[in-house]
Amino acid sequence: MSTEPRAASVRSPRLPRDERRAQLLSAALEVFAANGYHGAAMDDIAETAQVSKPVLYQHFPSKRELYLALLDSHLATLEELMKTALGSTSDNRERVRAVMRAYYEFIAKDDKAHRLVFESDLVNDPDVASRLENFNRGFAEAIARVIAADTKLPMVEAQLLGRSLAGMAQVSARYWLETSGDLPIDVASDLVSRLAWRGISRFPKEA
Repeated sequence: MSTEPRAASVRSPRLPRDERRAQLLSAALEVFAANGYHGAAMDDIAETAQVSKPVLYQHFPSKRELYLALLDSHLATLEELMKTALGSTSDNRERVRAVMRAYYEFIAKDDKAHRLVFESDLVNDPDVASRLENFNRGFAEAIARVIAADTKLPMVEAQLLGRSLAGMAQVSARYWLETSGDLPIDVASDLVSRLAWRGISRFPKEA
């Protein structure tokens, strides 16, 4: 009879709590991206992370809580990228370019994270939907504040334009993700930023 140690021997070593949490989130992203939320199992996530299920449950009591934590993490990353891009210059043409480029780079760097955020099979879950809406609203309102400060448009109109520009970034970037082999990221993001700027620059500047 074999006396070889069981698979538990390949489990990852003890890590500080924050590092372990990051490791588990990374493993969860792999499993959710490959199988979707409903097709993913906590067993698979534990195996991918090379930890026992009790260790996984110590950090995340359920698959849903794990998914929401992962979603929060990636939305926070994308939100920070958008804020950094908007604040990177006082030149509005360059702002548009920076926002589009940042959005495309987020997708290019980690398309699994983007699919998790915007193509989830859990998108109709109230908690997931509210997180996505909060992100979309915050992104659009950040753009709207810049528009309102730089034009004579009232805030309600600037918010509509902000939503439109945010939607342009998301829809075009998702399309580019599916066809990225045909168009370099520099060309794609520049094309969309030029389209956006030609529209928004037509509005009068505030004296």
